[in-house]
Amino acid sequence: MAGWWPRGWIARGACYSLALAIALFALEMLLRLFAPKWSDSLGGWVKFLLFDATLLFSIVAFRGLKRKVLWRLRNRLIVTYVFIGVIPAALLVAMAFITIYLFAGQFASFVVTSDINSQLRSMQAVNAAVSNELAARIEKSQTPAAESLAGLQKRDRAWRRRQVTAWQGTKILPISSAQNASVAFPDFVNKENNPYAKEIREGQPFKEIVRDKDELYLRVASSFEVGREKLLVVCSEPLDQNLLADIAANLGEITLYAAGITLDDERNAEHGGHSGTGSTAKAKASSGPEKNNTDIVLSHDKSDSDLNGRGQVLRPTFSVGALAVPTGFTDREITFGTPLQVVDWKTGDMGRAGALVRVRTRPSVLYSHLFAALGDIARGVEYLLLAILVFFAVIELVALIIGTRMTQTVTGAVAQLYDATKNVDRGDFSHRIPVKSADQLAQLSLSFNSMTESIEKLILEQKEKQRLEGELAIAQEVQAQLFPRQVSELESLEVHGFCRPARTVSGDYYDFLTASSHKLILAVGDISGKGISAALLMATIHSAVRAYSVESLPQMREPVAVGAVAGAGRMMAAWPEGIEISPGALLGLLNHQLYESTPPEKYATLFLGIYDGRSHRLTYSNGGHLPPILIREDGAVRRLEAGGTVVGLFENVTYDEGSVEMHPGELFLAYSDGVTEPENEFGEFGEERLIDLVSANRRSPLVQISQTVTSAVDDWIGDNEQPDDITLVLARAR
Repeated sequence: MAGWWPRGWIARGACYSLALAIALFALEMLLRLFAPKWSDSLGGWVKFLLFDATLLFSIVAFRGLKRKVLWRLRNRLIVTYVFIGVIPAALLVAMAFITIYLFAGQFASFVVTSDINSQLRSMQAVNAAVSNELAARIEKSQTPAAESLAGLQKRDRAWRRRQVTAWQGTKILPISSAQNASVAFPDFVNKENNPYAKEIREGQPFKEIVRDKDELYLRVASSFEVGREKLLVVCSEPLDQNLLADIAANLGEITLYAAGITLDDERNAEHGGHSGTGSTAKAKASSGPEKNNTDIVLSHDKSDSDLNGRGQVLRPTFSVGALAVPTGFTDREITFGTPLQVVDWKTGDMGRAGALVRVRTRPSVLYSHLFAALGDIARGVEYLLLAILVFFAVIELVALIIGTRMTQTVTGAVAQLYDATKNVDRGDFSHRIPVKSADQLAQLSLSFNSMTESIEKLILEQKEKQRLEGELAIAQEVQAQLFPRQVSELESLEVHGFCRPARTVSGDYYDFLTASSHKLILAVGDISGKGISAALLMATIHSAVRAYSVESLPQMREPVAVGAVAGAGRMMAAWPEGIEISPGALLGLLNHQLYESTPPEKYATLFLGIYDGRSHRLTYSNGGHLPPILIREDGAVRRLEAGGTVVGLFENVTYDEGSVEMHPGELFLAYSDGVTEPENEFGEFGEERLIDLVSANRRSPLVQISQTVTSAVDDWIGDNEQPDDITLVLARAR
């Protein structure tokens, strides 16, 4: 029972809705016995809760079925194929059938409208001829008569139903037409804003379907200037069964829908019509939608009046023609309707009294119309289309077979990978997947086999990496011991140094060495490169500087007694008065040693200075390092540039020396390029920004100045990695 208890909130909600629906249903049944009025209000809630429970249970069932069915890759691939291949193909087929149906219906409507337009063009041609004939007679002051029209009505059956009426100004002219009086003068011709009236006044022909006295007509109107008056000639033909029966003879059944028009057999007889054309045409009259099950009613209003000003009810007026017999299973019925633009003859307005033609036909009839001009070529087109269909069916069958086989290949390879991963999870790295093909899945299996072989190597490499990290930690601790931790300052000079590596160990160097009770050696350097190699070269320079500082130099006289006491960066030597240590000579020795003992690409920049506390004079030599800066109390800046090139790159290099006097309060600043070269979107941090920052804080303690500078550099770098070692050496004269 524990497995059946709902765990998700959807399942719990479904159970709660069902339980509440059952409880309310029981309450409803109970209230029907004692308070029937109250029970009626509970029925809606019961239905709502049942619907909610059904929906939630459906979601839970779908999720469970999806988890169970789609767990296997094979089932997932089948579902994928259905969504990728079957459903799009079905949609394409459905879209093709819908497109073909719409195209066929539109083509059938085109046949009807093109025949109607052909009738209008024929009427327009004759109307233009009659207009020219009448205009010529009027200009010659002859009796206005159209003899050509009389002959045309005798010879052409279609013109027996057509009427021609002419007006000179507003006066009707007696021409050869039997029913001239039935066409009223179009009052909209005199309207200024009517577009049709404008066209007629400009001499353009008017040819439209019009509504006149609740009947539809094809009418063409032409206007000519005759003297000071207008000659208006109108040709009219009823849009009735006779006209549409000729169109429907080779098409199918045509039904005319119009608003406020009822044309039955008796009324049609009054206009000289007949109910059919030939043996294939069939005319049917109806007075409303209740007489035809296929009627199209655009509104269910009982009257034919305007519905809120948006249009009238279109009711079936008559049907002509007959639907052809199907030639096969695929020769289905096609029903399509097209609206007809109808102009009110009295007002010249359009849209309020429209009409619609519905055509019922078959594809075989449309096919005969479409390919009538091709003759025997149409049969060849049929065979070509059939061949394409068979070809596509064969391709689909081959694709199905190939897809099934490839699915089995994919699912088999995934099953083998699944079994192999379980072996690896148990720690069995000797398991191998058999490879029998040469595709991407085979490469995946080979990669898996290669992975299991590499796991042990990766474990060994990880252990080796941990060992190297331990050794680097030891190297970091050793290097930290090389930097002076406790400095014995002179009475006239306070000093401070700071170095922060970009990596585990640093390639920058600084040191403070006490040469005597009143002399202090300052050393600042930067080793080329980073990492272990730079750290080893830094240790070499550190040892050499300390060693050469207490040994005999060429510029020194023989010391009377030399002694060295190790401890916290303090080196003491005893020389007679007047003996001086030369920074330039010391750099020359270091250059020679590094040039002989290091590769050509290894070198260092090094600044050495000796401060004499009695004379307050700093004697220095700069071996290619960034020139240190002296900042006076008034903010003036001096750079210590005397010296030479970098140390260890060239042989037999001499280094010049310089000497400056440090006044009380004057600040000495030496730094590495890790301070000035960090960049962000605004550019480098730069020496100018460093000088401004130190000048602004020159009266602060040296430790605080160092912290201010490093904080500013960190803010400049932002979230980026520190690009280089940061080293600062500060000294202030007292």
